[in-house]
Amino acid sequence: MEHVHLAAEEDDLYSGYNDYNPTFDSEELDNDAGFQQAVRTSHGRRPPMTAKFPGTAIGGRALGTSFGVESRFGSESRLLKSRMPMASSMGRPMTGAVQDGAARPMTAVRAAGYSSAMTRGSTFDPLGQSKGPAPPLEGKSEDTPDEKVKILEKKVNDLIEESCLAHGHGDLQLSLDRAKEAGRKERALVRQREQSGNADHINLDLTYSVLFNLATQYANNDMYAEALNTYQVIVKNKMFSNAGRLKVNMANIHFKQKNYPKAIKLYRMALDQISNSHKEMRIKIMQNIGVVFIRMGQYSDAITSFEHIMSESPNIKTGFNLILCYYAIGDRERMKKAFQKLICVPLGIDEEDKYIPPNDDTHANLVIEAIKNDKLHQMERERKALAEKFIMTSAKLIAPAIEATFAAGFDWCVDMVKSSQYVELANDLEINKAITYLRQRDFKQVGAVETLKTFEKKDSRVKSAAATNLSFLYFLEKDYDQADRYADLAMTADRYNPAALINKGNTVFVKKDYEKAAEFYKEALRNDSSCTEALYNLGLTYKRLGRLEESLDCFLKLHAILRNSAQVMWQLANLFEMLEDPHQAIEWLMQLITVTPTDPQVLAKLGELYDSEGDKSQAFQYYQESFRYFPSNIDVIEWLGAYYIDTQFCEKAIQYFERATLIQPTQVKWQLMVASCYRRSGNYQKALETYKDIHRKFPENIECLRFLVRLCTDMGMKEVQDYATKLKKVEKMKEIREQRVKSAREGSARGTRREGSASSEVDIKADSGHSSHGTSAKGERLSAKMRALPGSNEPYEASSQRDIDASYVDPLGAPMERPKTAAKKRNEDDDFADEELGDDLLPE
Repeated sequence: MEHVHLAAEEDDLYSGYNDYNPTFDSEELDNDAGFQQAVRTSHGRRPPMTAKFPGTAIGGRALGTSFGVESRFGSESRLLKSRMPMASSMGRPMTGAVQDGAARPMTAVRAAGYSSAMTRGSTFDPLGQSKGPAPPLEGKSEDTPDEKVKILEKKVNDLIEESCLAHGHGDLQLSLDRAKEAGRKERALVRQREQSGNADHINLDLTYSVLFNLATQYANNDMYAEALNTYQVIVKNKMFSNAGRLKVNMANIHFKQKNYPKAIKLYRMALDQISNSHKEMRIKIMQNIGVVFIRMGQYSDAITSFEHIMSESPNIKTGFNLILCYYAIGDRERMKKAFQKLICVPLGIDEEDKYIPPNDDTHANLVIEAIKNDKLHQMERERKALAEKFIMTSAKLIAPAIEATFAAGFDWCVDMVKSSQYVELANDLEINKAITYLRQRDFKQVGAVETLKTFEKKDSRVKSAAATNLSFLYFLEKDYDQADRYADLAMTADRYNPAALINKGNTVFVKKDYEKAAEFYKEALRNDSSCTEALYNLGLTYKRLGRLEESLDCFLKLHAILRNSAQVMWQLANLFEMLEDPHQAIEWLMQLITVTPTDPQVLAKLGELYDSEGDKSQAFQYYQESFRYFPSNIDVIEWLGAYYIDTQFCEKAIQYFERATLIQPTQVKWQLMVASCYRRSGNYQKALETYKDIHRKFPENIECLRFLVRLCTDMGMKEVQDYATKLKKVEKMKEIREQRVKSAREGSARGTRREGSASSEVDIKADSGHSSHGTSAKGERLSAKMRALPGSNEPYEASSQRDIDASYVDPLGAPMERPKTAAKKRNEDDDFADEELGDDLLPE
């Protein structure tokens, strides 16, 4: 290599390329055609093993390049006059060299990074870095059929997903719209495939998904006909595997439409197409068949389905339905057997002891703390609560039917439950036995009291519940001492029992110790802020104490909890009336009649408030409505009759006073009003007959005799003298009676002054011998103005206003259940502290 020298770069680096080394000059070689052919090919130009590629990672090879080579060979020291390339035995000639202005062909083996079109004078750049950055990749053309198909498939899948998400968010209409749009896109996709000649490659899974989602959304939007048609398209297509299962969905739609025979047919068809390996699905379908038979009243067929399920895979719901079927056909023995099977159904949940943390293991405590309220434990509690509900309901249902008396039936159920995994339900069943007595209004039944008394020695929870019910029971019997005793017992067993505190407050309330009652109600609210009974009774207590603003706050809070409670609305209206805000009272009563539009007492109260405001037309409308729903309210009848007299329609007033006569036949004033209406309307003959009839029933009535004298005089009848004589006699007897009463009062007054005792005065308004009085000593007195009838010394043509006392009573009851609605009978005593919806107006 020491003989190799780099030559200076000249214009023609490869001149003399075809010359050969004289060392190898021989005639034989010149005449050897094979050798000459080898020289002219790549085989003859292979480089020696000792050649080097300058500037590359291959260090052991030399190759002729664009730099040019000057060589010396052997021991000769002569310098070649002409620059020539290396012979084939010395090394391979330059790749890509230019020969006669044309690029020489590339070798058969092409190395990475090299180009076969290297131009003359270019530098060595195998990686092509001198050309700059690579051009951007060509984008995929969307005009090709395959790309169009892929885009459409993606759009269809996105629409199906949007439809499902919209349904999950509750937007049923949007989910249906997206499902329909997905159907249109899918049909366009099928047409696109057919046009491109790929009809055999249709995506059946996508078509199935589109149709199934569309049918589901139709069903969710109650478009049952469209849903059934879509399901039918899927079921009839033999290319869809397992499409027969969708007949269950079709049967469900027919069940909603109450087309029970068709539903059963489809359920059975689906059952035939499902193999025995899918046991759970077959059980669910058979359960649906049994439910449909119950709806059709075919209990025997339903029993067949349920019995098969209980023998194959028993569950709580099926056991309960089986008991219902046996109860419907009245089979006592099979009811008992079904109940025994029900309480033996395994729930498949862990025992509660698992969630009790050990004291010595910190790691276990942390694990239990993490899992004791997780989703799995919540599901277990829900499953157990559902099982207990079904067992309790079944026991209460069959107890009266399986034995001669419901008490014996309850005892049998209790014995069965005690020997099962639901031992703790036995006490609840016994308490339900006592409550059943109470619901039958058999308060004096020894069994109820004795059953509840047996729990006095039980654990605190059961003892508190039994004592609470006993307190309630004695409260209804007005045995307040026993009610108070058992309320204390319930509070001792469980101080945080709000029902016990309310019962205790009620016993104090009836003793008129309102401040102490309020404290018990407050404590009940502290223990259970959602206890509506305590809040209601607290409002009544504040009302009795005269703390109207605090009472109003209680009932407003209660209204926020019980938006449609008629009693709460009534109390609010009554409080605003007491606070002299009639407009607010009217507004609350208007809300009340939207809840109870047929309550005559509420309508009468509205009429009274409008009358006090001077709006006679509105008052007449509501009084008329009240009379239509309850035509026996004397106050409403009196107001309507007086209204027609004021408006000079005496003939219309007659029917109301005649009804009042039927309701109170011993009250002469209603008959007098009937006769007066006849007289004012000009029917004197009818008026005279009515007065004569009144005189026969009430011969000492002065008013009747006066009008008989007047009418007989005006009509020139002979009986006038007889009636005049009777009138004088009756008036004289009245004077003597009044003198005696006056003397007795004066004597009583003198005796009272001598004794020197002080007493409170009570104003009693007397009018023609009639007095106004309250219905109850407990009632609070209110004064309300109403139009009354004319007195005995007033002409019937005149109308006057008089004050009539009104009283209301707050009957009290023990709080055991939710507040009563206005539709319930309001004089029942088995509810919490309550007030009647209306004041008892006494017109007498």
